[in-house]
Amino acid sequence: MKKTLKFFAVAALAIAAAACASPEKMAKMAENVKVECVTPVLEVVNGTIDATVSVTYPKGYFNPKVILEATPVIVYQGGEAAMKPFKYQGEDVRDNYKVVSADGQKVTEKIHFDYVPGMEQCYLELRGKVSAGKKSVNLPVKKVADGANTTYMLVKKAGAVSFKADNYQEVISSTTEGQIKYLVNSSEVRGSELKGESVKEFLARLDEISANERTKVTSTEIVAYASPEGDTGKNEKLSDNRSESANKAWKQVTKGHEATDPTVRSVGEDWDGFQQLVAQSNLEDKELILRVLSMYSDPAVRENEIRNMSQVYTALKGEVLPELRRARLIANVEFKNYSNEELLDLLENNANLLDEEALLRVASLVRKPAQKEEIYKRAIGRFNSARAMFNLAALYLMQGQDAKAEAGLAELDAKDPDVVNAKGVLALHKEDYKTAETAFRTAGTEDAKANLGVVLILTGRYEEAAQALKDVKGCCHNTTLAYILTDQLDKAAKSAKCKDPKVSYLKAIIAARQGNADGVKSNLEAAFKNESLKERAARDIEFAGYQF
Repeated sequence: MKKTLKFFAVAALAIAAAACASPEKMAKMAENVKVECVTPVLEVVNGTIDATVSVTYPKGYFNPKVILEATPVIVYQGGEAAMKPFKYQGEDVRDNYKVVSADGQKVTEKIHFDYVPGMEQCYLELRGKVSAGKKSVNLPVKKVADGANTTYMLVKKAGAVSFKADNYQEVISSTTEGQIKYLVNSSEVRGSELKGESVKEFLARLDEISANERTKVTSTEIVAYASPEGDTGKNEKLSDNRSESANKAWKQVTKGHEATDPTVRSVGEDWDGFQQLVAQSNLEDKELILRVLSMYSDPAVRENEIRNMSQVYTALKGEVLPELRRARLIANVEFKNYSNEELLDLLENNANLLDEEALLRVASLVRKPAQKEEIYKRAIGRFNSARAMFNLAALYLMQGQDAKAEAGLAELDAKDPDVVNAKGVLALHKEDYKTAETAFRTAGTEDAKANLGVVLILTGRYEEAAQALKDVKGCCHNTTLAYILTDQLDKAAKSAKCKDPKVSYLKAIIAARQGNADGVKSNLEAAFKNESLKERAARDIEFAGYQF
């Protein structure tokens, strides 16, 4: 009797278990199935949403004879996106799906979606269906995660391209000079020298400088020399005496002309002048002389070697050495170039007076892109200016005229780091991040370093981006963003120094992550000067739970 009762009890349990595991029963008991997402808030990285979802089926839940389909679906404003279902089978099913034990089991899957606009406000759910033969039942929908964080999309990705600088000089320094020549072994200033053409031209130039309101003499000098022949000690003394006599002559000849008191210097033997005159001469053996000068540094040895070339030395005595027995009268002059206002006026009324550097400078002064374009084209037409060609291409890049920019860059030196960087920006605009990254790493300029940070953010390499941008000047926005994306909020707050609505928005995100409601409110108020940011904030998961 006991055996019979035991038999009926076991049979009843088996029937109950089979009934419990039927598709209908599995649907009713779905609340016992535990669903977890590693990231309860989804994140968009490099244009995709990836997450890891785990489903734990309790013991006795999964019928050995059923097939279960689980479909991840993102529901968002404007539509929904579904992945291909994950399929699982019970232990008695003869198919090729992943087997789930009736004793209970945890299964983990990777989900992947391409981001589309509107997914900022979304949620991820699992939709399930259980089939046994021809019979199938839908399981209750399981919500897995909320929202999709798109903070990385705040990156400024236009790409940094700087204009090449001009070499325009606001003040141009120059010298003007005359010479007093001496007879051999003499320091006496001859009257004929004071009335000679060299001194006359020097004084005339001083008068011209005085009469021109744009020029002025900043200082004057007297530099005396001896020709490199004979005893070195005597030549040094002779050079000193010539500096003194020239200084006395200076006071005499400059009387009635505007000239400051000169600084006086004695050089001694003028080997530098000797080498220069020989190099410029038509002497038959000048290469031999220059070789001697390069081989020996001792003045006595040099002179002896040159004297040994008797024919050469005779020529030197007649053509070169007399030119070195001198004192130079020097005026250092500054010319005040056209001011910015004058340049703009010349551009309007007499642009032909502007040289290449002036055109490049005046292009930096005008604001309208059409004016800049016209000026760069003028510089290209008149001077074939490579810098103007580059700046014109950079201007086109800034205006989004990439085809024109690309055509212009093709005409320039392909190894120029600025050109390499600009071509990287073109690739960035085409979302060819691999080519862009290679270009930026090759260029290595400040602009390229900033642009590399953009590529690293866009491709989800946030740690690398923060490292790349940390020392880049003028990159406040993207540096702050990189620190936010790596959860380095203190560094992010310190780098957010720019006064710009978009940076205020980033500061609001920092405050939200720190739980600072007042900071969220005040920074969003500053950010909302940009209407598009107000629209974004309304759907941004970063501000979920905050009122503004």
